Amino acid sequence: MNSAPISRLSWVLAGLGVGLGSAIIYGFPAQIIDIVYLFAACQVVVCLAISARYNKPDRVLWPALFILAIALVSAQVWDPLVDTTDQLQVAPESLYLLVQVTLAIGLLFIIRRRIGNDPISVLGDGLIAALGSWFLIWVLLLQPTLESSNASVAVTAIQGATLATSAIVLFSLATLLFGDASRTPSVWLIAGAITFTLVGDFLFAAHESGRVQIDEKFSTASYVLCLFLCSAAFVHPTISTITIHGPTRSARPLLGRLITTTAALTVPVVVLALSEPVDNNDRTVRAVSIFVLTIAVTARVIHAVRANAITQRALVVSAQTDALTGLPNRSLMLTHVHSALATAEFDGRHPSVLFIDVDRFKNINDSLGHQAGDDVLIAVSQRLENALPDRCIVGRISGDEFVILDPGTRGTSDAMLIADTILESFNEPLSLRQGDVFVSTSIGVATYKQHVSSTADDLLRHADTAMYRAKDAGRNCVAIFDESMLERVTQRLAIETSLYRALERRELRLVHQPIIDVDLGDVVGFEALMRWTREDGSIVSPAEFIPIAEETGTIVPIGAWALLEALTHLRGWINEGICSRDATMSVNVSPRQLHDPNFVPVVHEALLRSHIAPDQLWLEVTEGVMIAQPDQALDTLTRLCEYGVRVAIDDFGTGYSSLSLLQKFPIQRLKIDQSFIHGLADDLGARSLVRTIIAMGDSLGLDMVAEGVETAAQLRALVDLRCSKAQGYLISHPVAPSMMATTIASLEQFGGWSKTKGQNPNS
Repeated sequence: MNSAPISRLSWVLAGLGVGLGSAIIYGFPAQIIDIVYLFAACQVVVCLAISARYNKPDRVLWPALFILAIALVSAQVWDPLVDTTDQLQVAPESLYLLVQVTLAIGLLFIIRRRIGNDPISVLGDGLIAALGSWFLIWVLLLQPTLESSNASVAVTAIQGATLATSAIVLFSLATLLFGDASRTPSVWLIAGAITFTLVGDFLFAAHESGRVQIDEKFSTASYVLCLFLCSAAFVHPTISTITIHGPTRSARPLLGRLITTTAALTVPVVVLALSEPVDNNDRTVRAVSIFVLTIAVTARVIHAVRANAITQRALVVSAQTDALTGLPNRSLMLTHVHSALATAEFDGRHPSVLFIDVDRFKNINDSLGHQAGDDVLIAVSQRLENALPDRCIVGRISGDEFVILDPGTRGTSDAMLIADTILESFNEPLSLRQGDVFVSTSIGVATYKQHVSSTADDLLRHADTAMYRAKDAGRNCVAIFDESMLERVTQRLAIETSLYRALERRELRLVHQPIIDVDLGDVVGFEALMRWTREDGSIVSPAEFIPIAEETGTIVPIGAWALLEALTHLRGWINEGICSRDATMSVNVSPRQLHDPNFVPVVHEALLRSHIAPDQLWLEVTEGVMIAQPDQALDTLTRLCEYGVRVAIDDFGTGYSSLSLLQKFPIQRLKIDQSFIHGLADDLGARSLVRTIIAMGDSLGLDMVAEGVETAAQLRALVDLRCSKAQGYLISHPVAPSMMATTIASLEQFGGWSKTKGQNPNS
């Protein structure tokens, strides 16, 4: 049977119980009530059978359930057949007691399975609620019943035991609801059933005590509703998980527990103050009950205070400790460094901080997975702790970055000994579950100097700066901080900050260097070069700001602007007749731009807005583009070439490209780097190398451009080697767009002469 019909059946039973309970109170005669009561008890057995067939609850729970059901049915069959004063009344009362005892045992079993992560608190709160309820049961129900009952001693004792067991049931119910396990529909239905059976017991006991006159149909209605809720709980599919802790609730019922336990404590105290003991037995029970309740509350308060203190300590440790390695985190390391600096002046020490970064840690994560990366970090932390003296403090401040404080150094030489020890400790591989892994580290060292590193944060920051210098030097080495590093870092930060606003402030501009046909002397194209003049008039070199733009990602909007600006300049020169209609524009493109998913649409838009044909645009890329993430770059360049844009390799010969990559990528031009051109006139080796490059380019059908031509001898050598195009200071310096007309006019006037005699028309 599908779980959906079973689930609907459980809610039908719950609704039927509510309907019959209401009918008992408002309309059924006494004879019908007994039949309804018996029917309610019998249907529990049927629902148990259905649940056993389809839901399959915990097998350990079945005996208790069947005992409870059989006892209920037997009690309902027996109870009308005996007189209330007859000794036979012991049997049904015993069965009712058996129901309560079985219910208590079953609930305790469920609680043991579902108690959750804080059992002492839950049990303590449940015990307080049960003790408070027991006191009220004794004062209001049990003691008056024992005093006024006309039944035999055995019947009275059994009834008293049943009421006493109700306190245990209350304890179990409170504990079940106070726990942190998720409360399923079966839990709520069982809780409702227990609540109504306890209500029925208390109504019946209150009537028997003689304190109030309560019609029996009210307690009977509660029992009927209890039985149908039990059946609904048994039939519901979630009964199979009743003994499983399951998922933990995100919000625990702390407010409900607080209100319940407070009421369980204050109400008995109020009752105790407003009522007098009837006799010595009553006085004794009251005294013992209040004493036990006081002990329970005191123990619970002590436990709560201790648990709160433990939690606070754990929070402090968690806030100051790295969760993965157990090492101090940045906050605690700053505290240690501050303490070391505070005492350094008194004993002539100069504490040192070593900032350590695991080289190429990202490669480990990417190749072996993040679990292996975590294992590496743990192994590195252990290796550092084992390699260093006890006076050193090791911390992990973020990612793969570690910090070591040596409070005992007296100068840089002592710190260098520690750094060398660290480098040597990683000569041996790290043993991981995935196998042996070799790692290296880059270390930055900063030693306390009062006029340079006056605070703990300064010392940590300076060590970090030195570590980046060690990375730039090739990794697996040590760099010592000096003040010049701080100046460079400050300057770099100032450039990085200004670069974000450079476009909107119109501080960036383009200059262009003509490219000539070596044989004809005609200008056939231009290369766009970027220049930056800041608001204060200072000029920032492209070699300085382009890498920063690439690293920060600002190269993407800057590159898009440069592309449109360069093509707009070309369109203006063509329209003014300054250059030929088929002149080309070369624009440098960074790897970051090629990896931008919007780059191809940006190129399309720039060509459309400038009305330049795609084959008049050359995109110049470096050889490194073919090495780093080649698939993504290849896809972008291929799509652009299909559109008609042409691609050139800039600074050819300075990177790591191979013939296979040249064949794989859609390349149409090679630009020979100026480092090969400088020695072309008088160095036979350089001439042979350039000849080889040109021959290779010709064999691949590539256009060849020589960069950095500065002398007539170099130009003549290129003519002899049959290099088709050239650019450089001999031909023209990069000039502003407004000066291009004059520049091209000079080149056209002296083009043929400069090609043979080597005179610079711009000189």
